[in-house]
Amino acid sequence: MSVSTREALLKSAEIQMRSKGYAAFSYADLAAEIGIRKASIHHHFPTKENLGETLITEYIDHFSEKLKSIEKGQADPIERLREFSRLFQASGNEKLLPLCGALAAEMAALPESLQNLGRGLLGKQLDWIEKTIVQATQTHGWKLSRPAKDYALMLLGTLEGASFIDWALGPSEDPLAGFNHILDTLA
Repeated sequence: MSVSTREALLKSAEIQMRSKGYAAFSYADLAAEIGIRKASIHHHFPTKENLGETLITEYIDHFSEKLKSIEKGQADPIERLREFSRLFQASGNEKLLPLCGALAAEMAALPESLQNLGRGLLGKQLDWIEKTIVQATQTHGWKLSRPAKDYALMLLGTLEGASFIDWALGPSEDPLAGFNHILDTLA
């Protein structure tokens, strides 16, 4: 199996997880989409759990790079947060749930290793948002009435919730309205 086939499998599995859920796709689905035999998938990913672990681990690495890119490209912490929110909008435009939300929706049914990775992904996002809010308070002189962690939970919860509502009802006119409102009230 070439690297490109491996990557195609991981991309297909990611789309399946973010559109149908982990429990709803099989190696047969991946084999049909990629045009290979199921045995070829088992050669590199002996189990579906192994595939999921690889996918989520690589996703976290890629996501970490996106966060670094946001930090490098945006000096203002408020603009960093807005750019972060646009990652969720981009997922919606692709008709995909955010991976962390898709994993959270199935948390009780996931293998423990995937539960831990999903929690890690959510934790990474919350930590980054909290850190960025603290930077915004220092840069812009914000006076927060609650701990920055609480606002991080509100902002991420708003993005995840809007993603699920748009998923169920179709794209809203402004999927970032709630996020932007909370951010504006902080300022």
